[in-house]
Formats: sequence, structure tokens, C-alpha cells
Amino acid sequence: MSTSDAGIGTCEASHGSMPPLTILAMIFAFPTVFWFVAYLIPQLYMVVRPVPDLKKRYNAEWALVTGGGSGIGKALAFKLASQGLNIVIVSLDDNFLKSTMRELAEMYPKQSFRAAGVTFSPGVDYMAKINAATKDIDVPIVFNNAGFMVTGFLDQTPIGKLLANIECNATASVNISHFFVQKLVAKKAKGCIVFTSSVAGFIPTPFAAMYASTKAFVSQFAACLHIEVQSLGIDVCAIHPSPVKSQFYTNLDHKVDMIEKAATSAVSPDEKLADTMLKSIGVCALRDMGGLAWGTRMGTFFLPYNFFAVAFANAAPFMPDWKTHNKHR
Repeated sequence: MSTSDAGIGTCEASHGSMPPLTILAMIFAFPTVFWFVAYLIPQLYMVVRPVPDLKKRYNAEWALVTGGGSGIGKALAFKLASQGLNIVIVSLDDNFLKSTMRELAEMYPKQSFRAAGVTFSPGVDYMAKINAATKDIDVPIVFNNAGFMVTGFLDQTPIGKLLANIECNATASVNISHFFVQKLVAKKAKGCIVFTSSVAGFIPTPFAAMYASTKAFVSQFAACLHIEVQSLGIDVCAIHPSPVKSQFYTNLDHKVDMIEKAATSAVSPDEKLADTMLKSIGVCALRDMGGLAWGTRMGTFFLPYNFFAVAFANAAPFMPDWKTHNKHR
């Protein structure tokens, strides 16, 4: 072989091999691209998917919505009523509930609406009122929407309020889901159980520990229940909406700058919001809704959960919220 031939061979060999860093980049790029595709395709499909008619999908006459007196729950109640469904609203027995019941009856005079005024707190037998309101009807459509937030440091909050937060946001959802899923399975009926969760469950959320923890639980519970009952024709889904304008942000125990900033970007709980939630049913177990939810989900993919816990713990003492509330410790 001539010198020139050897040179050509060497050149070809060098072009045929890839640097180790390129190989490493490709190894890490594949799961990242796969994750984005697997995540975004269902999300984008649910944007363009027609709003399902739940009355027809489940051959239903009745639906139940918790926290339906105002906010997201009220928007859901009106949307479901527009599909011809009768509604049971489970909510605090207050003026919001009375007003919503009156508005529904006026707008849909040929349909039936029932109210169960309850408080989701430890030791309160709220299931008795729910049972009484539904004992003579089949309810294949259930929206576990009720929830509230307790803000401030854990040690500065009465334990009773923290436990009430857990009961409302998490335990009540388990009780209600168990009650109606049992009925659906026993009758071999189709239906859906939908949860209003939150972006707060994606990452550690200081100053709202119970809220973030209960929402993380709700999403995990929904995904597990989804696996158990999907083959029976029961759809289960947890929705993670971006901030929504409602009574949720009023009467918080402590002022928290991060929460107030989130409230400024909140959208109205209208029919469009309800449509987006309904589009998720029957497609996925977990649905991220809105820019904040999408951005947070994709951002947390690249870093381990413990990273956020360590980073937030080191940064927290420099935050205005921390400094303000720490003065009282």
C-alpha cells in the first residue's frame, strides 16, 4: 500500500468514529427526547380533542361535584348541567352554595339539583349527608374538587387546622371515591372519578406544607386507582391546573408573596376551563393544564426531587416570606 493510500485509510477511520462526548450526549439525549414526545403528544391531543359528552359516554343521569359552590367546582357544575346532567353539589353550607343552586335551577329548570352542605373535617360524618343525597340515584360521574390552603410555618399553625386541611384535600376524596367506585364495580357500570390536584404537588412547597403534600397524594392516588379500574370502564384522572381565580386565594392565614404572584396570573373559572378539564377524561391519569403546569412539569424532569429540597432549604432563609414569619418564632 502506498503512503497516499495509507493516509486515505487513516482519514476514513477517523471520520468513522465518534468522540466519547458525542456518544455520551446521544445516550442522554434519547431518554430526554422520548420523554418529551411521550409527554407532549397526549397533552397536545387533549388540546384539540372535542369535549366529551359525559352523559352519553357513561349513560349517566347524575353527576356529583364537591366544592361546587364557587370557583372551579361551580364552573364544572354548570358545564355538566349544560350536557343535560342532574347535579349533586357537595360544598360548605354557605351563601355561595345557595346562590349556585339558585342559578342552576333558573338556567336549567327541567333538570334536578341537590345540595349536600357539609364540612370536610376530622370527626364530621360528611359521608352520611352524601349518602342521604344520593341513596335513590346512580352517580357514575364524580368530581373530587373541594380543597383549601393553609399558609405559614407548620409550627405556627394549630394542629386542628392542619388535620382539617388533610381531611378536605385528601381523606374526603378517598372516602368519596371508595363510596362511589364500590357502587360502580358492583353494578358493572361505567363512570369517571376526577380529582382537582395542583402543580404544588410537583415540588417541595414551603409555607403551604399540607397543601402540597395532599395534592401530591391526590395525584398518586388517582394514578393508582386509574390502573385498578380502567379495564372496568371507569376513567380516573387528576388535573393539575395553573392558577385559577376563586375564593381559594382569599382569607389565607399568612401573606405569602409567591402565592400572591401566582394569583395575579390566575385565569377565570369559566366554561372554557371546564371544557379543558373534561377533555382529559378517558385519555390520561394525570393532566397538566396551562403554562405554569407544563413548565413546572418539564423543568422538574431534569433535576431530582431531592435537589429542590436541598436548594430550597438553603435559599429559604433569604426569602422575604421566611424573614417575615420567622420573626415570630
